[in-house]
Amino acid sequence: MGKKNDHEIRKSRKATVLGTLAGWIMRMWSWTVRYEVNDLSGSDGSEGPRILVMWHNRIFALPPIWEKTLGRQRKCVVLTSASHDGAMLAHAMAAFGLGAVRGSSSRRGVAALIGLKRALEAGNDICITPDGPRGPRYEVQGGVVKVAEFSGARLLTMNAKFSSAWRLKTWDGLVIPKPFSKVSVTYGETLAVQRGVDETAFETFRAQLEQILRDGADDV
Repeated sequence: MGKKNDHEIRKSRKATVLGTLAGWIMRMWSWTVRYEVNDLSGSDGSEGPRILVMWHNRIFALPPIWEKTLGRQRKCVVLTSASHDGAMLAHAMAAFGLGAVRGSSSRRGVAALIGLKRALEAGNDICITPDGPRGPRYEVQGGVVKVAEFSGARLLTMNAKFSSAWRLKTWDGLVIPKPFSKVSVTYGETLAVQRGVDETAFETFRAQLEQILRDGADDV
């Protein structure tokens, strides 16, 4: 059997079924959780498409509140990996009306960037987990800053703190809020990256974004 092409998007019926099931479980689970929203963004969406940024281990908790708040304004697509896990995540996010662009820095990176650019040009927000798809956990990779730089779209951080939750033994420590617990969600101030920034300014901005997201978590 030949080696699989690194540029291939992995998909299967199993990933479709399991991902869709996971998405609806997430929706039903969210009905048992109380959400408290603190919006510091000062954004009504009129400034154009935004790049939503959240830690990978918040993907169970944040899509439901996005759907109820920011999702009323415009559509959004999520960057997921080209792997089978990425396929499952894409189908899970579809349960919340979120589209998907498949790819990562390690596989189909250029195609993913083109897909994200087209989504922004079409007026959609995009969502990126900057420590995904493989980690290290709570470390922002430079890709999200590059997307903000070449697109001109502003970054909007999303974070959550949990009154009570389970943390799975996955690489990202996936957080699942316990039923009837409270999730405090914060939308941070929007951030812009100037085009053509030098390497030092780029790294300064990357570190600033990482610190903002770390400050908004309760388990760093």
